[in-house]
Amino acid sequence: MSRRLSSPAPHDNLLAERDIRARLEGRPFDFRAMSAVSNIYRAGTAVRNHMERSVLAEYDLSWVAFTVLWILWIWGAQETGHVAEEAGVTKGTLTGVMKTLVAMNLIKRLPHKDDRRRVSIDLTAKGEKLISKLFPLFNSHETVVTSILTPAEQDELARLLRKVTHSLVESEISSESTRNSL
Repeated sequence: MSRRLSSPAPHDNLLAERDIRARLEGRPFDFRAMSAVSNIYRAGTAVRNHMERSVLAEYDLSWVAFTVLWILWIWGAQETGHVAEEAGVTKGTLTGVMKTLVAMNLIKRLPHKDDRRRVSIDLTAKGEKLISKLFPLFNSHETVVTSILTPAEQDELARLLRKVTHSLVESEISSESTRNSL
């Protein structure tokens, strides 16, 4: 059984990509795209795992819970649908995370004045204090994670990843428009 895809060693990742090419040889796959996407996934997973183990575990927070706190810290009270979209999770996932954060007294629910089905959430004083304390530590680990790259490489990586994200968003908007016009 191969451990090359999950290996932290770049050489092992290159060997995994070689094995994949050999196994799928002669088929019309875009190996360059496959390699780019799998490396985006591996890097994202590695960063998330590092942050959850090294920073968030001490506070009993998941990546998504931290993201929810951060969104509320930056932009203030938000409707739950908007928070779910910003955090990149489903409303169902957000509901579970909200229950945990409410139980930890880090966020509070704010009922909508006109529609009882709509709910906003906001940080409590305890949540504000926690994210204010936690974010500098989180950011110091972001610095560690990206320290292998020069500042110019960090800027380029951010630019390229924004480009990929923007392309997907535009593609989804275009597909939805086409579906709605049928």
